[in-house]
Amino acid sequence: MSSITDLAANDRVVGLVQEILQRRGIGRPILADEDLRQAGLNSLDMVNLMLAVEAEFDLKIPDADMTLQNFRSISAIDALVAMLLRDKSGNERAFPGLRAEG
Repeated sequence: MSSITDLAANDRVVGLVQEILQRRGIGRPILADEDLRQAGLNSLDMVNLMLAVEAEFDLKIPDADMTLQNFRSISAIDALVAMLLRDKSGNERAFPGLRAEG
C-alpha cells in the first residue's frame, strides 16, 4: 500500500476505535501503541471491533488472526489490515475470478 493509503486506513481504524470507546463514555485520545483493553475496551468491545474492521475494509479476518495481539492497539490493527489488504489484492490479481467472501 502507498503511504497515502496507509494514512487513510489508519484514519479509518482510529475512527472505529474512537466510536467504540465513545459508546463506553471514553472520549480521550488514544495513542497508536496504547493497549485498547487498558484504555477501556472489554471482550465484547473487542469482538465488535473485529467485526467493524471486517465490515469497514470488506475483509474476512482468518480465525488464526483473530487474536488479542492483533487487536491490542491501533498500530497492531493497522498492521493486520495492511497485511490482509495486500493479500486480498494479490489474490485478486493472481486469480481474477476469485473474490473475497464476506
